[in-house]
Amino acid sequence: MMMSRLSLTDMKGRNRILAHMKIKPTRRFLTMPPAPIPYNNHESYCGVQILLKISRYLNETGRPLPSYNAHRDFRAEVLGPRLDNGESFSGILQGINNANGIGNTPLGQDIRDLYAEWERTGELLIPSPLDQFGIHPILDLNIGNFYLSFTNLSLSMLLTLGLVLLLVFVVTKKGGGKSVPNAWQSLVELIYDFVPNLVNEQIGGLSGNVKQKFFPCISVTFTFSLFRNPQGMIPFSFTVTSHFLITLALSFSIFIGITIVGFQRHGLHFFSFLLPAGVPLPLAPFLVLLELISHCFRALSSGIRLFANMMAGHSSVKILSGFAWTMLFLNNIFYFIGDLGPLFIVLALTGLELGVAISQAHVSTISICIYLNDATNLH
Repeated sequence: MMMSRLSLTDMKGRNRILAHMKIKPTRRFLTMPPAPIPYNNHESYCGVQILLKISRYLNETGRPLPSYNAHRDFRAEVLGPRLDNGESFSGILQGINNANGIGNTPLGQDIRDLYAEWERTGELLIPSPLDQFGIHPILDLNIGNFYLSFTNLSLSMLLTLGLVLLLVFVVTKKGGGKSVPNAWQSLVELIYDFVPNLVNEQIGGLSGNVKQKFFPCISVTFTFSLFRNPQGMIPFSFTVTSHFLITLALSFSIFIGITIVGFQRHGLHFFSFLLPAGVPLPLAPFLVLLELISHCFRALSSGIRLFANMMAGHSSVKILSGFAWTMLFLNNIFYFIGDLGPLFIVLALTGLELGVAISQAHVSTISICIYLNDATNLH
């Protein structure tokens, strides 16, 4: 029996070795030791030596793996097939020692081949909290030079549209609502009453009939934002508004529509918003340029605000959730107790992000109403 002392940091790697050896992990092997621990089993000692030699070999050859998960899986894929073929850790370690290093052994060739394959397929990239915003095709459809594939983004928008239509259909399927509304009918009525009240508060100088012309556009925009923003909080879902092109397309189309409304109501006099009355003539060129930039920037401001809030909030939740999840599975009582802090922060941040997702629909609708008020009433 061989007695040796090693300071180890790769707990999951040790557990994989023990699993290959058909040995049930004990508390000594599951816990990350604060000090070196003895290994009374010669085979487990050889396995740990191999893991350390693999790490040293990768660093010496300038190919360190970029993440802990990739390192762990890499070791398992390198050693697993050799163990399944009947080799033992003692035999592999003896071969490494006879060759004066890993480089000239079959294990070294396996490492080089596997690393090259992983590097070619891009599977060694460091996991990023922004990976959740990736657009992936579900049904590939290429027509010539046009890419018309059905992606997870398309699916998410269809689900949002379907949810809104289903809610309205359920409430109105019998020719109208009930005298005593249920929860779903109350939700639809609340949304329906909210938009006209907002239009009346923010847009002045117009009759009720004229304001009603703006109601469909504002109502659809508010309802779609209200349902699609919180949708990203559902696990394994997709946040449509985390993509700047989506929010930019929405804000730019609204900006074009509001500008058309301004020209329809005022004609060429609409340009008078660039120069308020009473401005001294020497300041007129600078003020016209400033007002023009301010007006055009409205096409970007709403999209940037929504995109930034959604991406930043979801990324923060992802980072802290991963941190809490890692601490939870470190198999150490102190880490487990310490995990309660990040866990509570994640729960609080999730509630905050849900509130932000809902409030952004309100903020975007108010912005549309303010821009409409400026276009219809000028200065």
